[in-house]
Amino acid sequence: MSATGTTAPPGTGRIVGVGLATASGVAVAVQSRINGELGVRLADGIAAAVVSFGLGLLVLLALVPATPGGRRGLAALRGALSAGTLRPWQCLGGVCGAFLVATQGLTVGALGVAVFTVAVVAGQSGSSLAVDRAGIGPIGRQPVTAQRLAGAALTVVAVLLAVGDRLGDPRALALAVLPLLAGVGIAWQQAVNGRVRTAAGSALTATLVNFTVGTLALLVAFAVDTAVRGWPAGSLPAEPWLYLGGPIGIVFIAIAAAIVRFTGVLLLGLATIAGQIVGAVLLDLLLPTAASHPGATTLLGAALTLVAVLIAALGPPPRRR
Repeated sequence: MSATGTTAPPGTGRIVGVGLATASGVAVAVQSRINGELGVRLADGIAAAVVSFGLGLLVLLALVPATPGGRRGLAALRGALSAGTLRPWQCLGGVCGAFLVATQGLTVGALGVAVFTVAVVAGQSGSSLAVDRAGIGPIGRQPVTAQRLAGAALTVVAVLLAVGDRLGDPRALALAVLPLLAGVGIAWQQAVNGRVRTAAGSALTATLVNFTVGTLALLVAFAVDTAVRGWPAGSLPAEPWLYLGGPIGIVFIAIAAAIVRFTGVLLLGLATIAGQIVGAVLLDLLLPTAASHPGATTLLGAALTLVAVLIAALGPPPRRR
């Protein structure tokens, strides 16, 4: 129902969801730049991920218990786990989020935000189709329609165009495998976080679960990394903006958990991708680093990504099954 008491037009939730997902994708591109720079300053991408995720977790530990909706969400989550309507494995989406943040710190400094982002896109597009088809998300199984398949395929073409000027750099391509794998995990993360949000009735509670699991996974990885390579050579920077990656991640995860039931995993992923691509290209153009050199093919790839989202969005809305 709308504020006036009338029923909202069909598809309104999906349209709003696409807009929010696109905006959050821009925020993820900014997060990638922040966490990439933090990884360079600390000389350790995993340490940067621990700082980013850990700060986000601290914010949520203060915020969620302080809000009535957050407290109700925690109680509902415990009830769903006890009743078996939510399985423990469905609470592990934060592991994929942790891997994404770790790859930001490990690779953005060498790849640039644009190439990092399109590598994530390549993994996320195909994975979103598979996750929707398997019914892992909160709206159940979704068919692989011609428009959804065309949107995902066009996104992959856009990725190939965007990284075309880097195909001759073997080191960049090898590093790009990490964000590619992170993209595969994002679709699964969005699907299971949507399940947690549905069970808890609170996007903030789902986000807290995501950050708790992700922080624990990163602490284990950091302990192993420290045992093998020693303590990070860098030091914590003084610039406050380098610590905003965690709060930005809260916004992204909360939005995704709230709107996936309206959009489905594929459309959520494609809209987020569009925002990431646009944000990444703008960052590399306006605030370039040594690794940033988006050319005409990168810009064309970004434009095609937006077209791919439009094609997928014009298809029939996802149906709960």
